[in-house]
Amino acid sequence: MRGGEVGWPIGDERLRAMYAGGRGDRIARAYARFWSAVIAYGWLPRRWVTLEVVGRRSGLRRRFPLGMADVGGEWFLVSMLGEGCSWVRNVRAAEGVVVLRRRGRAHRYRLTEVAIDRRAPILRRYVQKVPGARPHIPVDPRAPLEAFVAVAGRYPVFRVRPEARPPRS
Repeated sequence: MRGGEVGWPIGDERLRAMYAGGRGDRIARAYARFWSAVIAYGWLPRRWVTLEVVGRRSGLRRRFPLGMADVGGEWFLVSMLGEGCSWVRNVRAAEGVVVLRRRGRAHRYRLTEVAIDRRAPILRRYVQKVPGARPHIPVDPRAPLEAFVAVAGRYPVFRVRPEARPPRS
């Protein structure tokens, strides 16, 4: 469902404005807290997670509710806000080591950035499955793959893989 349609309380323009400059405003942060709680209780499908990553400047744990794309049996996180997004910069600074929370459980993962030339099918799946991303990624979910190739360099994509546990002593 697109923003502005019946059942979606916020229009596309307002959704884009909530994240002007790649950072959520007061309302976006309130929604993030709400969705993190909903995700924690397991009320959403498996693709919805809360990403926890150490802040690159503060050193404090930061939380971001995100939707994932599933392609070829693998899961991917996409930055709908592009390169300047805070969680992207924090993940890069943490060398990809994160915690994903889903349904009351937390597990360590390693995120690895996907090359630009491999992002298009992931972006298409993401836009198809994560409705809140549609106002931010200017491609119709039904568009041909070439349309996603054209914007792939603007939206970081990370492969989600479980972090290997250190050997027990």
